[in-house]
Parts: sequence; C-alpha cells; structure tokens
Amino acid sequence: MPIYSVREWEAVPHGDGEGCIPPHLAQRLVALAKASPFAGRGGGGVLEDRRHDLRARGVVGVLAVPGCTLEILPKIDVGEKEGSAQETREIRKRLVHMLAVALNLKVETGRMTDLDWQRKTLLEILIRIFCDKLTEAVRRGMPRRYTFHDGDLPTLRGSLDIPRQFTRHIANPGRLACRYDELSEDIALNRIMKATIAHLAGMSCNATNVQRLRELAFLYAEVAEVQLPALRWDDVVIDRTNSAWQELFGMAQLFLRNRYQTTSVGSGQGSALLFEMNALFEEYIGRLVTRALAGSEFHVTLQGGRLFCLTSLDDDRAAFQTKPDILILRAGQVDHVIDTKWKRISDRIDDPKQGVSQADVYQMMAYAHLYKAPRLTLLYPHHAGLGDEEGIRARFRVTGQETLLETASFDISTGAGLVDRIRGRILTRIEEMSAAEP
Repeated sequence: MPIYSVREWEAVPHGDGEGCIPPHLAQRLVALAKASPFAGRGGGGVLEDRRHDLRARGVVGVLAVPGCTLEILPKIDVGEKEGSAQETREIRKRLVHMLAVALNLKVETGRMTDLDWQRKTLLEILIRIFCDKLTEAVRRGMPRRYTFHDGDLPTLRGSLDIPRQFTRHIANPGRLACRYDELSEDIALNRIMKATIAHLAGMSCNATNVQRLRELAFLYAEVAEVQLPALRWDDVVIDRTNSAWQELFGMAQLFLRNRYQTTSVGSGQGSALLFEMNALFEEYIGRLVTRALAGSEFHVTLQGGRLFCLTSLDDDRAAFQTKPDILILRAGQVDHVIDTKWKRISDRIDDPKQGVSQADVYQMMAYAHLYKAPRLTLLYPHHAGLGDEEGIRARFRVTGQETLLETASFDISTGAGLVDRIRGRILTRIEEMSAAEP
C-alpha cells in the first residue's frame, strides 16, 4: 500500500501523474480528515482540498484509508537535506520524542535506535513501541486484583448471604448464596489493554506489527472484551504493585482517548491518529519546564491561574477566564508567565514585529494585569531562519510598567540537554532580573 508524506502547511499533489495521489484515494483522505474533531468549521482544519493538491494544516499524524496512507509531519529543521529520507527519519524521531515527553513515557535510546524510522510511518513506530513494552510487561505477569462476586454455589465460599439464602433458596438448601473475593485478571486496566490491542490491529498495515498484536490478543483471551465507549478509565488504579504499567496506560490513552490527539475508525472509511501541534508543543514545553525546575524554590502550574478578565456589573458574575500555558511561582507569587505558540516567527531584520500577532500581545498584556508577573515570555519553535542559536529574540517593557515581555525561540530539533538548557535559561533570567531590582 503506497505511503505519502507531507509536512504541515505544505501540499501533496493529487491526480494521475507520477508521485500524485490518485483522485479516488485523495477523496477518501479528505472525507476521513473532515470526520476529525480538528476539521473545524468547513472541514478544512486537517487537509485543504485544493484543485491540484491536498494541503496539510497545523495537525500532524497519520490518515489511513483503504488503498493508501498519508503521513503529515511537523515542520522541524533537523539539519538534513529537505525532502530526503534522512530528514523524514529525523523528524519522526523528534515527533516521537515530543510525544514521549508530553505523555511522560520512557522511550529508551536503544529502542529508538532499533526502530525502522525510514520505512515505517509514525503510527507503525508507535504501535511497535507499544507492542515491545506490553510484551515485556506481560512476561513479568499481568496485573491482578481481588474482585467481589455474588454466586449461588453447591459449597460455601467466602461468607453466606443470609437474606438471599432464606429468600431465594429457602426451598433449595442444596444451593448456597455466597459472597466472596477472587483474584482476577479481568480488571479495568487489562480490559483497556485488550481494547487497545484490538484497536491497533484494525489500524496497522505492517505485517510484523499485526503478528505481534495477534500474539498479544491471544494472551488476553480470558479478559472480557469491552467496547471503547464503555471502558472504565476511572477504575484503573496505578500503585506500587503495578507501577510498571503506568507508561502502557499512558500509551493506551494516546491511542484511544481524545486529549490533544484524536483516533478514529470509520466503517470502511479508514483510521486516523492526529495531533494538534499547538497543543502538543504546549504540553511538551510545560513538561520540560516542570522537570527543569523540580526541586527548586519554584513551582510550575500548567493551564492554571484561571483568573477572569471581567466581572458583570449586573450580577457580579465573572467572565472571560484565562488559562496561561505555564505559570512559574515563587513563594506563592507568579514570577513568570510563558505562553507557547507553534508558529514560525521571522528574524527582526526581516520584520521588526517578527510576525508576532497583535492578539498574542494583547493576551500577554491581560496576563500582566491579572497575574502581576514581572516577566512574560512568548515562546516559539526555533528554525534555521533565526540563526544558529535559540534564545531571546526581542525584549520589551510594558508601557507604564516594570513588566518585561520577551519573545524567545526553543530548538526542538536536538534532544541533547533539553531540560538543562531550559533550567539554565529560566534561572539565569530570574537572577538577572533580581539583580536589576532596586
């Protein structure tokens, strides 16, 4: 089955020519994209169906329909020749790394090296990682818990349910109304794993992955099959007895739950695993900042604050709630507000405003007023057009205040020392600002 790759905000041609997606397959991809929650009003939020091509937007992932697969990759400068197999390989690696950080998964360097990054799509790579981790976990034993049962048995087991015994079985003393606990593998966590296996088996087109999933399904034969909407996520308890399953539970959420991604399987329509890059970048940076400042005097809150911009004069009802991406607090006071934007800003030489939108600045002004933070940062992904070095791009002082607003870029194309780099930049700037205070 042919696989087509395109980067976000770029286009792949459709038609009868070489390298083009055949028209009937292009229409299937468009129909599947329109079924996504990311499609938006008009249905063009994932793919724009243009006259001669399909243009990807700010959503990445995989769209798979009968006959072909379309992989949408993020625009990340990785230092390789544009359009080369090596560039595609490195971009997939960075995207998997972002997902691993955002979902708090441990994807070891050895496993990253072993994966076939050039021939497999993002979806198949994630399925391979899931299969590897689940196989290792099952070898150590499936999690089990005591579950409560009521049963009418020929011999006593557990305790006797006296009211039921003397109502239902008063004329049949050969049956005993028992209440007992049983150590069982048929629990919420295992049902979720089984549902994930079945779901991925319907999405994978890789023969090796499909075989691995069949083998895993056999191991879960004694676990009840539950439809996706009926899965009881809240019943899952991760504690010291099953902590090794935390990552697998996170991966199941990745594949099955709508958070900042979506999966869908239609009747003959196809399947999709999609991620909105704005939300993924926000979660990725938030997790890195949290790790960077762990153990320090600072406390990090993601999507917190929740202060309102306005209060109604009629009934004192608050309106227009704010949710800054990242709040850094010290001694209970907001010290720094960071808002992430998955946009490609320009160098100041090309544009004094760097392509920063007026709406973004207004948003930060509201944060400055509500949270009284001395420092505000609009953080963008770094790219080659900004030069070799990530960091502060421009600094401003809010008119009439001491508050500083800066634009900055962060290079996600390299995984070397991400946490240390963030820690160094945040703490260095805080020390500089503290030294400047009278």
